[in-house]
Amino acid sequence: MIRTQYRGERIGQAEGAGVIEWASLSMTVLLCLLGLLSIYSATANAGMPAYFNRQLMFAGIGLVLMTAIVFIPVRWIEVVTPFVYTIGLALLVAVLLFGKVVNGQKNWLALGTVTFQPSELSKLCTILAIARFLARPNVNIQTLRDMGTTLLYIVAPVVLIILEPDFGSATVFGAIFLGIALWGGADLMLLYALITPLITALLSLLGTKALVITLLAVALGAVLFRRKLVVTLVVIGINIGAGYIMPWVFNNVLKPYQRQRIEILLNPNRDPRGQGYNVVQAKMAVGSGGLWGRGFQQGTQTQLRYIPKQWTDFIYCVPTEEFGFVGGVLVLALLCGLCIRLIRVAELIQRRFESTVIIGIASVWAYHTFINIGMALGVLPVIGIPLPFMSAGGTALVVNLCMLGLVLNFFRAMRKRYDL
Repeated sequence: MIRTQYRGERIGQAEGAGVIEWASLSMTVLLCLLGLLSIYSATANAGMPAYFNRQLMFAGIGLVLMTAIVFIPVRWIEVVTPFVYTIGLALLVAVLLFGKVVNGQKNWLALGTVTFQPSELSKLCTILAIARFLARPNVNIQTLRDMGTTLLYIVAPVVLIILEPDFGSATVFGAIFLGIALWGGADLMLLYALITPLITALLSLLGTKALVITLLAVALGAVLFRRKLVVTLVVIGINIGAGYIMPWVFNNVLKPYQRQRIEILLNPNRDPRGQGYNVVQAKMAVGSGGLWGRGFQQGTQTQLRYIPKQWTDFIYCVPTEEFGFVGGVLVLALLCGLCIRLIRVAELIQRRFESTVIIGIASVWAYHTFINIGMALGVLPVIGIPLPFMSAGGTALVVNLCMLGLVLNFFRAMRKRYDL
């Protein structure tokens, strides 16, 4: 009892009074406002106010749902999690059967005039399911058995999403697994064996020299773990296989548009008027803003619509061109600050279910931020990953606000447990 009271006093002193997690809420609201401002700037002069109006409407819906989620008892959330996960999978199956095809991908379900993307919802459903599994007694992700079970929760939605096909959204689940596994104290050597083959496979496309250097680096890293010789050799062997198989997969398995995206990543100037157009124009927009930017609705790349659909995947170009380096850093600081804050909240809560959910959410937002901004800077492939709270997209915005609602809920429950 004394120990619990002491911990409560420490939390109260560290986080201040009240049951609302003001830091996360404030940064999220600012990001939503910046997103609305950027979408308005990118679409108003182009005669497309519908994008701004729709985003504003979904922001309102998301805020209402977020507020409702804050007051749901945590125990209820744990109880309904299996049903939520099942519903998420069912929606992914439904989109394969009845989905609306957009840009060659069947990843939208239409309900009258409203469409939504089940893959966005499935991210939250999967995080909840994994967290509930890991919160069971005697479950430890450090064991191979429980890590394998965790991976099964990931594999089911990933396979369905790949069938759409939506490889960009599928990669997000890898970030979820990695974030939760690291938080749970999973074997670093096992994670190393899972991650390095992906890096080796990608770098093998740069040629034999790059592959050899990568394999040497991977081998050195495996040796530094100081595990059994057999384990080290298996990890190195997996990487060698990935490095030599990837060129064959690239030429014989990947579709033309997928090969083009990887080729443009390796050399954006290869086709500046074709597949590399978006990347080249995005880099020009980011670079032309200077320190303070050209001013609101004064960016040439933005207002003249040189970047197709810049209100979605390339939304980061808008604040960087119009408000310059300062605007770009502000957006990045808010997103990074939000993810760091979530990790802090997870550390304070300590309860396995709640903290795992929060880490999963932080992993999603961190990965989206890294990939989206990397796309805009031309250092990562264009895979259709939206920028959290800023890119136009009703489903993503509503789901992200629901995620924040869970964070606020768990923080509120923690404060009430310690009567703070």
